[in-house]
Amino acid sequence: MAKIEAKLKKLGLVLPAQLQTPPGMKALPFSFLRITGKHVYISGHVPQAPDGAFAQPIGKLGKELTVEQGYEAAKLVGLSMLASLKRELGDLDRVTKWLKVFGMVNCAPGFTKTPHVINGISELLVELYGPEVGLHARSAVGMAELPFNIPVEIEAEVEIDG
Repeated sequence: MAKIEAKLKKLGLVLPAQLQTPPGMKALPFSFLRITGKHVYISGHVPQAPDGAFAQPIGKLGKELTVEQGYEAAKLVGLSMLASLKRELGDLDRVTKWLKVFGMVNCAPGFTKTPHVINGISELLVELYGPEVGLHARSAVGMAELPFNIPVEIEAEVEIDG
């Protein structure tokens, strides 16, 4: 078993199935990953349940959701990204460097703890890949609204082996 997948299993974490688009929504007009050379651009991902549906709970941080719920949502987004990488690359060990994470948090007015929320994905990546590969540049910003009232959407960039 690959190193990263073995760590996921040891931690009891499961990669979700392909994203299930909400009822009434057409197929998505973009790809989840765009690979050019050794660089992979990862489209905005959402928190997913193991079956691929949007994970619950949904809502705004600082209103319906706590920082801890946001942190868990960001961690689920990390698993969603890893699932997309696994489907495309075949092996999560092909990731040689997490370069950038851009985290967007659905915030109620006055909510300023976006870095604490996005730590959910950052800490997961460092735990799985170690600081040499998993440590990344990052932004954690608050948004007035996110699609379908999801709490967190995150995009990223990684480097892979040739």
